[in-house]
Amino acid sequence: MKKYVLLALLVPAVLFVGCQKKAGGAGKAFKVGMVTDAGTIDDKSFNQGTWEGVVKAGTDFKLETKYLKPSGTTEADYVKEIGNLYDAGYKFIVTPGFKFETSIFICQDKYQDAKFVLIDGSPNNGKYDATRQEKIGANTVAISYAEHESGFIAAVAASLQLKDGEIGFIGGMEIPAVQRYNWGFQQGVAYADKTFGTKIVMKPEHVIYQGTFSDVAAGQQLAAAMFDKGVKAIFTAAGGVGVGAINEAKTRAVAGKQVWIVGVDVDQFADGVYDTANNKSIIITSAMKGIGISSYDMVKAEREGKFPGGQALVFNAKNDGVGIPPKNPNLADDVQKQVAQVMADLKAGKITVAAEKGDLIK
Repeated sequence: MKKYVLLALLVPAVLFVGCQKKAGGAGKAFKVGMVTDAGTIDDKSFNQGTWEGVVKAGTDFKLETKYLKPSGTTEADYVKEIGNLYDAGYKFIVTPGFKFETSIFICQDKYQDAKFVLIDGSPNNGKYDATRQEKIGANTVAISYAEHESGFIAAVAASLQLKDGEIGFIGGMEIPAVQRYNWGFQQGVAYADKTFGTKIVMKPEHVIYQGTFSDVAAGQQLAAAMFDKGVKAIFTAAGGVGVGAINEAKTRAVAGKQVWIVGVDVDQFADGVYDTANNKSIIITSAMKGIGISSYDMVKAEREGKFPGGQALVFNAKNDGVGIPPKNPNLADDVQKQVAQVMADLKAGKITVAAEKGDLIK
């Protein structure tokens, strides 16, 4: 089976062009910490994916790792836990989510001998007027992803497999990264309908932002309501809320009903398994971004004295930073071949997906 998305090949040479000089000797021991965003460390999504990369780096390089979960999601909550990690000797700190932008803006200057990895954001003072300040410190790297491209290719795959019917979207908080997933997904549905003759419909009432990343029960309720109205599949970009939707789909699958979930951030196939003996899952595909690989590679870079401080790194289709899993038994072989060509066209620039609400650019 051809692997048309090679998320594992985020080549360090691509990522670390123009890196800083060594901050320490190769292999120097240091502690790696992480502060979680909204949700839990096992949210089957953003927190978990980031943490898994940290844990793998800790194992491979024999480093101490630790995460802290804030009591809230304010700037003060995040700054407090970053400070707690620092005081405990964890001076390499990974933070997943744009809500850390202002706390990292503060902490990168407060703790100048620490290193920070901000995923899905760029440090700023939180102002949206003439007083706005933006700064990626020399001890910080800001990582972002082309979620719209990931959502697009996942939508094409799901549309080709389903062929017709309704599909929905459940987002967590209405933030830029989640919006890009939604907009890219809608463009992918439209592209598949126009290019391959599929007949997939997304109704406005089936595009919902729940408002959190943690309300599992709400996710299950929203999914149940959509499935009851005939929706065949739901794309969930919602952390713990998405877990609730997955649970609802699994319950229905066990009862003999065919419904699907499009996973997010990581390959969620295993989380959707409802028949272990036959390895059957309700995850038709997943819109992925290399969050775990990103956190791992940043730790690796620091260990090798190549931490790309002061830089903003973008992971997209062209550098294999986003895509869908290379294997999923729920996608037919002919579907995977068609998606492979679409992915190749996306990487080659023959297809451009809008990063904002709107139609496919070309």
